[in-house]
Amino acid sequence: MRSKKHVTPLYVIFCIALLVLSTIVSFMIFGKRQAPNPLLRGLDRKSFIVVVGKSDQSAFWQSVASGAHAAAVEYNLDMNFVAPVNEENYEEQNTMIRAAIMGQARAIIVSAIDYNANAEAVNEAVAAGIPVIVIDSDVNSEGVACRIMTNNYLAGRMAGEQALRNNEGELTVGIINYDINSANGQARERGFCDVVNESGRVADIYTVNCLSTEESAYDETTSLLIQHPEINTLAALNELMSLGSGYAVRDMGLADSVDIYAFDSNVVSVGMLESGEIEGLVVQNPYAMGYLGVETAYRLINGLPIQSDHIDTTTTYVSASNMYDTDIQRMIFRFDS
Repeated sequence: MRSKKHVTPLYVIFCIALLVLSTIVSFMIFGKRQAPNPLLRGLDRKSFIVVVGKSDQSAFWQSVASGAHAAAVEYNLDMNFVAPVNEENYEEQNTMIRAAIMGQARAIIVSAIDYNANAEAVNEAVAAGIPVIVIDSDVNSEGVACRIMTNNYLAGRMAGEQALRNNEGELTVGIINYDINSANGQARERGFCDVVNESGRVADIYTVNCLSTEESAYDETTSLLIQHPEINTLAALNELMSLGSGYAVRDMGLADSVDIYAFDSNVVSVGMLESGEIEGLVVQNPYAMGYLGVETAYRLINGLPIQSDHIDTTTTYVSASNMYDTDIQRMIFRFDS
């Protein structure tokens, strides 16, 4: 007796195809995470949050991501850290924010590349009922639930005060800054310039705004020092500006005549500090920014009070004289990876 041939009903094939398609789309947007099932709302499950950084390449942003991951594990959150391909691409950040909204993220943590251009996407998240926490670099939105960052104006003043302390003569200053629309870089520049101008010992200040890459900082620093060989003080206002300007001064043989006051730290910039090619580093606490951002998201998701709508993270000046202190060593080297 011949067995009957099994025929799969057409609607079963259609359902399977639809399921496969939705899984592929979900994977494309959120990696391994599928979009939340509305039937699971209110049940005991992990809350999904998104951290939108400026980069995932520099030591600074890797430390932010480490802090965020540590808090996500501690608070049992499903966290996704995403970042654009470069630190100028605010459009890609906006796409990531909107993808998080579509994916029904419970909270979004963002460091805005552009103070104004990222505001619309942030406001869309707020309008969707998603709490937004800003870390590191601010955005022009009144809907932000909490801001967690360095007081960048005071950090700039800290660098300027050290420049005045280390050079009792007249200063000719070069500012090596990044994206002119980034709030934290502009605040650092204002702080540095204000404090040195208040001293009455500044001959001139020359500013360049670079792409936020080591190569751009190198080229712009080189050009600036060729055009203005009288410059004796440089302020390099983020990690990549610090590296690019440090290499430029080294290659031009100007380490003995140009003092660099740099921001952030990694193995290379700490080596330049040790060798005297960099005079000092203004070091932030990126790990705390990531950790506190996620911790604050957890509290907001669960209706718990937060300590403040503005949390200042610590900033420390590191020089050759204190770089070997135990507390400083913990700050300038990553022990989390």
